[in-house]
Amino acid sequence: MKILAKFLKWFIIIILVLIVGLYATGYGYILKGVKVVYMTGHKTAFIDDYPYFTNRTIETSTPQVWEKHKDYNTLEPTVRLLETNDKYGTVAFLIIKNGKILYENYAEGYSKDSKTNSFSMAKSITTSLLFRAIQDGHIQSLDQPLADFFPDFKGEYASKCTVGDLASMSSGLNWNENYYSPFSMTAKAYYDAGLEDLILDLAIDEKPGQAFKYLSGNTQLMAMVIEKATGKSLSEYLSQSYWRPMGMNDFGLWQLDDENGFEKAYCCISTNARNFAKFGQLYLNKGNWKGQQLIDSSFVDIATTPKFESSPEYGYGFWLSNYKDKQIFAMRGILGQYVISIPEDDLIIVRLGHQRAPTKVNAFPIDSYIYIDEAYQMLL
Repeated sequence: MKILAKFLKWFIIIILVLIVGLYATGYGYILKGVKVVYMTGHKTAFIDDYPYFTNRTIETSTPQVWEKHKDYNTLEPTVRLLETNDKYGTVAFLIIKNGKILYENYAEGYSKDSKTNSFSMAKSITTSLLFRAIQDGHIQSLDQPLADFFPDFKGEYASKCTVGDLASMSSGLNWNENYYSPFSMTAKAYYDAGLEDLILDLAIDEKPGQAFKYLSGNTQLMAMVIEKATGKSLSEYLSQSYWRPMGMNDFGLWQLDDENGFEKAYCCISTNARNFAKFGQLYLNKGNWKGQQLIDSSFVDIATTPKFESSPEYGYGFWLSNYKDKQIFAMRGILGQYVISIPEDDLIIVRLGHQRAPTKVNAFPIDSYIYIDEAYQMLL
């Protein structure tokens, strides 16, 4: 018993020392990560983790219900689609044809009203807020310098960076996009408070506007510009600009870094599949929503056109592909959140779930191609 008591005593002392050490070195947020992830039985961030964070409400108005296709849910899913959905834990799968829901399926108790995390699909939505801020006159253009909003931002090339460089992932920001280390900026941004301080401590050390480099910090800094320019929180501006005009069927939630803090703009809008789909439809309609031009069509063209010939996979806030000679643009999240829009066929494919394929082809996870292939098979 004495040996056991001695062991427990030293074990507790070691744990306490580790905890104190984490807080003393600025890594106390790791304990929250452990609590949110591992103590809930997960291995990473998960699709319905929003209750573990402070959220700001994205207010809605009178819902505008999706019209159902005359052949609604008469299509049979292919065997390959069913197998892929099962393998990667799909919880929502929609096919929208000609602006109407043609096929809709949910799993694991999720439904058309279930809120799940957008993850990086929020980057497309935040970029849409940038376009709207320009359209509303709060920001001059995509060429307006970052220095107009943050004149003391650090780095040799800070004065050369524009808001468009942030939106197109070509800012030269020294953000480290690491998803696996608990000591990374990405983990700190997700689990810690003081997100704005984290961003303002960065620097633009590479010449902006030269090449595509996917960095979540770009979107977060862009969001700080939007908030400063509009004088509104991102959630309020999103509600005003899109959520209400598009008649989302429920309020949304945007995770904050702390109580009364700042939205995690690079991720973490929680809503349902039907609402996410409306952003795909908005862009498919060249920014027009039922007669109201919410985004100028020129911004839609910019968003869905590669900025760099060397990186045809990205425009401004949207992923791009010419899979099977079809021009495709997509909103994407790290766990296989997809809103895939195919203008040529007036087609949208929405998939939400727990995992995505680890392998990519032409910068797209291979499961996204499977969802496209099998949706077309179902349409035959």
